[in-house]
Amino acid sequence: MQTVLFICTGNIFRSMTAEYAFRAQNKHASGQSASAGIEANMQQMYPPVKTRIIELGIDPSAHVQRKLTSQLLDAADLPVAMGVDHQAFIREQFDREVPLFNKVALGTDEPIKDIWEIVPDWNNNEGSRSKYAVYVVETIWDTMPKFIANMDGFIDGAQEDIKKG
Repeated sequence: MQTVLFICTGNIFRSMTAEYAFRAQNKHASGQSASAGIEANMQQMYPPVKTRIIELGIDPSAHVQRKLTSQLLDAADLPVAMGVDHQAFIREQFDREVPLFNKVALGTDEPIKDIWEIVPDWNNNEGSRSKYAVYVVETIWDTMPKFIANMDGFIDGAQEDIKKG
């Protein structure tokens, strides 16, 4: 059974959204998804994210934040970073190279940026913060079918890299 591990910072926004979008849209009975954060400090899910995910038909109430470990990374057939900072962390801490979500889905090395990277005054700008968060949820949701269609080639490549290593 193939397992995709989505990785972001806190495991309450981008990676969590990707995990649940994958589960909802994956037609491969053999595929599974999980998610983790490089920090995963105990935080609540941002309400606009939770609301939009529920509107898409997903119940995230059982989600529990997880911190990325070598065991989670090793158990995944395809670990995927949401941002370049996550790639760098995995490279430095675990000596592994992982693709970005958009590399698998769209063939581009573009990260899905966190709120603070797009909304500099995010602490004081609830409107822009909320709007961007919902945009990211919708982008991940809309892009997931392409991710699923392309992931087998990346899993095969990752397994070849492991054999060579």
